[in-house]
Amino acid sequence: MEFRHLRYFLVLAEELHFGRAARRLSMSQPPLSLNIQQLEASVGARLFTRSSKSVALTAAGLAFVPAARALLDQAAEAARHARDVGQGMAGSLSIGFAGTMLYSGLPDILERFQARHPLLRLMLKELSSSEQLIELAQDRLDIGFVHTTRVPPELSQILVSSQAFVGCLPAGHALAQQASLSLGDLQGEPFAVVSRAVSPDYHERILSICIEAGFYPEIRYELRHWLSVVSLVSQGMGVALVPAALGRSAMAGAAFVPLDMATTPYDTHCLWKTARDNPALAAFVDAVRAANARRSG
Repeated sequence: MEFRHLRYFLVLAEELHFGRAARRLSMSQPPLSLNIQQLEASVGARLFTRSSKSVALTAAGLAFVPAARALLDQAAEAARHARDVGQGMAGSLSIGFAGTMLYSGLPDILERFQARHPLLRLMLKELSSSEQLIELAQDRLDIGFVHTTRVPPELSQILVSSQAFVGCLPAGHALAQQASLSLGDLQGEPFAVVSRAVSPDYHERILSICIEAGFYPEIRYELRHWLSVVSLVSQGMGVALVPAALGRSAMAGAAFVPLDMATTPYDTHCLWKTARDNPALAAFVDAVRAANARRSG
């Protein structure tokens, strides 16, 4: 049984006339009759009764009509789905991100991309930069947003944000209402940081900024996520240096104060495997580039 047999059968079932059915199918009557005979042989039942004056569906033919339509509809849907996947319009994308991206443009990228590709399923995973590099290497992520300069050569990258560090203080701290913060004034305060194991780049960056300001920070708390750092500070348990975007979290009890010194910016890169042949991935990379263009414009 072939799909053409099903198409021929359904046209003949509608016309109940070999001549009219053949004209609709742009073929002559003998090949149409032959194809119907082949289908009947494949099914194992007569589907039509024929006479010199009429053609009628048998009971088996009547029962076969909805099944034949369903088979052709399923085949058409499978073809549409394969075509959409091949064009990057359907399927799924696995996207890794570090927490600060929730305040650095990722929601806008996702919203705009999903509006243009409603059949694509976006699966998000919050992971540290080092975890994302492992997942990308093992093809468990299609794309990631990381805060590291240690990028393997097989990955392509786009700089998506560059932001300063700011002081994060309890709202009731004596320095919380200042227009700018001299970092040396935090010497001796208990610091909260993202742990070295989770983000070695960030951890080293905080140490170097404090050392440049003339002191070594008293690290009391090592946490896995940026928002955990801000939450701990909001409870009055310590102070921190965090990317400026986290000020948009508007977490009650936390104040964000610009530093009075320039620091190396906190960069976020979008990464993906250069060799991956995935139209959906290519479309998402284009969306990231478009977001960059909107911000710079």
